[in-house]
Amino acid sequence: MRRVLAIAALALVALFGGAGTALAHNVLVSSDPPEGAQLAVGPSEVRLTFDQPVRAGEGYNTVTVVGPDGMYWTDGQVRVEGTSVIAPVRQLGPAGTYTIGYRILSNDGHPVPGKVTFTLTAPGGGTPAPPPQHADHPDQQANPAEPGGMPVWPWIAGAVVLVVLGLVLALRLGKPRS
Repeated sequence: MRRVLAIAALALVALFGGAGTALAHNVLVSSDPPEGAQLAVGPSEVRLTFDQPVRAGEGYNTVTVVGPDGMYWTDGQVRVEGTSVIAPVRQLGPAGTYTIGYRILSNDGHPVPGKVTFTLTAPGGGTPAPPPQHADHPDQQANPAEPGGMPVWPWIAGAVVLVVLGLVLALRLGKPRS
């Protein structure tokens, strides 16, 4: 019985021990302007920095800045510099809360959506940009039901099957022959 428990424990450690990094996606570690910042003058660009490199390429990454009036304020193409995604911003307009919505592509191929907000405390004299073609929702939040890669449940089911098969084999091979 000890042998079976030891084999089961080793199988579980091997199964789940290395899974952390394989299942990891990019995580936002900082932004400029930072979350909740109070600014008297709007930024000329926004920078989102992630914990891992971001996959570069046209159409992979989107960043929008949406003002309190629902208008768009980004101005030009998003660029990737290693772990950072940078988007140019027009001179902002009305005072209020601005939302930086993003959807980037992790280096592992999975999309990562999110948002950061900041407040413009004094109105600026800028004019908004036309809505981007990809903007189906102003803050770029992803629909939770939207497919973003393979679901986790098949991996868990496969792992359970492998552990059960390992236990069955261990029990059958571990019995003394008469």
